[in-house]
Amino acid sequence: MAEDDSEKSLDPSQKRLQEAHDRGDVVKSQEVSTWFVMAGATLIVVAFSGMTSSGLMTTLRGLIANSYDIRVEGPGFIGVVAKLGREVIAATTLPLALLMLAALAGNLIQHRLVWSAEGLKPKFSKISPSAGLGRLASKQTLANFAKGLAKLGLMGAVIGALLWPERARLEGLVTVDPSTILAVTHVLAVKMLGTVVAIMAVIAAMDYFFQYRQWYERQKMSVAELKEEFKQTDGDPAVKGKIRQIRHNRMRKRMMAAVPTASVVITNPTHYAVALRYERGMNAPICVAKGVDLIARKIREVASQHGIPIVENPPLARAVHASVEIDQEIQPEHYKAVAEVIGYIMRLNRTFAGKR
Repeated sequence: MAEDDSEKSLDPSQKRLQEAHDRGDVVKSQEVSTWFVMAGATLIVVAFSGMTSSGLMTTLRGLIANSYDIRVEGPGFIGVVAKLGREVIAATTLPLALLMLAALAGNLIQHRLVWSAEGLKPKFSKISPSAGLGRLASKQTLANFAKGLAKLGLMGAVIGALLWPERARLEGLVTVDPSTILAVTHVLAVKMLGTVVAIMAVIAAMDYFFQYRQWYERQKMSVAELKEEFKQTDGDPAVKGKIRQIRHNRMRKRMMAAVPTASVVITNPTHYAVALRYERGMNAPICVAKGVDLIARKIREVASQHGIPIVENPPLARAVHASVEIDQEIQPEHYKAVAEVIGYIMRLNRTFAGKR
């Protein structure tokens, strides 16, 4: 049974995944981001709540103790508000900065930075009432709603279980000193936050793998898409064939232009032709042109036109043709046979020169 090209059942290629990232389509779990924020908030409460509250308490205590001396008219009141604002900012800057870093880490740990304007492009579906109703009634929306209710119920049950044994202690806080209330509240807050962070770690891990699976399924490709990408990446076969033909023609022209520089052409005599060049001081003869059938005949024609000696030696022609490429030296096992041919040509040239 033939596979349906419209069915996206193939794993996405690296190019497909990169294109998805470039347009801003990445794995994103809101639960992971929430967990990082909650973990950062817990760390801030544990590490900085005492220092922050102490600084704010000192400021507010001084403000209340000297309230009778504060002028509420003119620039005096503005100065008091400005001083109070500076104290609050100084006390909360570091905790807020850590909270921002935690929120940023919650996104960076899921995917690389995305620089895409795709989300800023206007889309009619974002303002279409019918599309909005469709999103409200979609499976994803219903699943998120059910997940939110389950998470809210679980958190409420866990926090209720933590606070229930402390109910008598909490009722008695109305009669104790405020400093004691802060200490008890701090302990209970750390306990609740730690429990929530532990539960949310499990939820975030499960949600991330769920979101990743959905994202990966969206990136899957059909056979037609894979073929099209292969064509775009590696080139159209027709274009590649044309490029190979152009390269072959250029190489052939370059070979024919080098034939007049050859010292000898060894032939089959009809099927193979190899043009070799040798000059004194060279390590070994170099192949300047070679070919079979039509190209071999053209090499012989050019050699005849320029007076290049042509020697028929079928075994040597086939062996050299198979073992050497253009502009390369012949193999050592052919030195002796080629040297005999070139030596024969040189002796003929000396004989003809002596007769002249």
